Amino acid sequence: MVIKVVKGNPTAEELAAALAVVQARAAALASAPSGAPRVADEWSAPARVARRRLPRPGPRAWGRTYWPG
Repeated sequence: MVIKVVKGNPTAEELAAALAVVQARAAALASAPSGAPRVADEWSAPARVARRRLPRPGPRAWGRTYWPG
């Protein structure tokens, strides 16, 4: 695995912490049973994206799509 810092200048401690997280995640994925179905993350659920009703079309509908109502 090759990890490259493309922006910024991390300290040795920051880089070590980031690598520890990546290695822990890779180890967790490797130890998970391969036959078990993966549960979709809640943050990526389509129902979460469209919880509120969409604005009705009209002269000011474009403004209601951005600003919280």
